[in-house]
Amino acid sequence: MSESEISQRLQALPNWKRDGQTIKYTHEFKNFVHAVSFVNCLISPSEKAAHHPDILISYNRVTISLTTHDAGGLTRQDFELAETISKLVREWMPGNVCLVVEGSG
Repeated sequence: MSESEISQRLQALPNWKRDGQTIKYTHEFKNFVHAVSFVNCLISPSEKAAHHPDILISYNRVTISLTTHDAGGLTRQDFELAETISKLVREWMPGNVCLVVEGSG
């Protein structure tokens, strides 16, 4: 992706920030249980996209990092998954139980 395309796509993703060849998003939940519960909701869309974020859980804070390692940087796939994750954050509510799908490998 070109620098201008990356900048344009990033503008459409509130709260996501660029860090070199990675885009990152941090969200604070009420507690650890809510944070982990939300992370479980990332499994299915990540498997469906065949694209997996790096995830850091620090008590109630979840940081999601996306990059396409094979491409050596950011691709459309990163931004598409970031859009999906942003939608999940908006719609997620405490007590949500997300179905965990088996991986393909």
